[in-house]
Amino acid sequence: MYGIVSKRHFIHLHCLWIVSYVASSPLSSIPVPISCNVGSQAILPCKWKSQLDKIPVCHVQWQTPDETVFEQMGAQRWQATEFEGRVEVPEEQLWKGDCSLILRDVQLGDVGLYESFMVVDRARNKRRVFIQSVQLSVHDYTSKESLRVGETLDLKLHTPQAMKVVFQGWNSTELTVLWMRGEEVNRGRLEAKGLVVRLKGLRIDDGGTYNVLDSHGLSISRVQLTVEAYQVGETQTFHQILVEQAPIGKSTYNRSSSLLMLFVLLFSPLIQHLF
Repeated sequence: MYGIVSKRHFIHLHCLWIVSYVASSPLSSIPVPISCNVGSQAILPCKWKSQLDKIPVCHVQWQTPDETVFEQMGAQRWQATEFEGRVEVPEEQLWKGDCSLILRDVQLGDVGLYESFMVVDRARNKRRVFIQSVQLSVHDYTSKESLRVGETLDLKLHTPQAMKVVFQGWNSTELTVLWMRGEEVNRGRLEAKGLVVRLKGLRIDDGGTYNVLDSHGLSISRVQLTVEAYQVGETQTFHQILVEQAPIGKSTYNRSSSLLMLFVLLFSPLIQHLF
């Protein structure tokens, strides 16, 4: 009986040891959720002083399950190619115990799990201490816009990583490339400046979905555009204003011009749609 009790006590202690070991391992750490929009800045939190005492050198590592993203030891820094120029751990904050990773111009391909470690080297005894795991999610921009014939649509690219803009009409399955980075824009109504692609003089058939894509074909933003024609009442009001503003002695000429303007406003959307 005593042997059975002792055996149970040993098994109980062994189970507690296994649980405590697993609980202290990186695999059991609950990731901190961080969410942001593509093109913005994300800060992946990390505090090493709660895990370690004073250390001779701050040697921090950030990695995903597939690769090392960033590593810094003193003044020496290393960044993965796809994160070049976009990641940083401020040195002045690092010595204060903050090893948070600043990730700029976040891309949809950056989604995933990130883990931070401190490499401690004391008396030729080097070990890597797990600090924090972060789950990063990235969202694109989705919006709906309603504009009128003749107005201008401004498509924001949001990031220098935007490579092209494609368009699909409401009643079409065909995708049309409106803009591509590196190619000169010379299409009359379309112009690109900075992080904006502008489509001027909207027509009825410009209604549809506009997608801004990155180099991997992932969506950065999606705009669903509805183009509306001017209402008859608004056209009549506009015509009345023209008549009231007509100078004396030229009423017949201005009346004809106004009628012509009325005809153009009413029927030009239909004609454009047919062609």
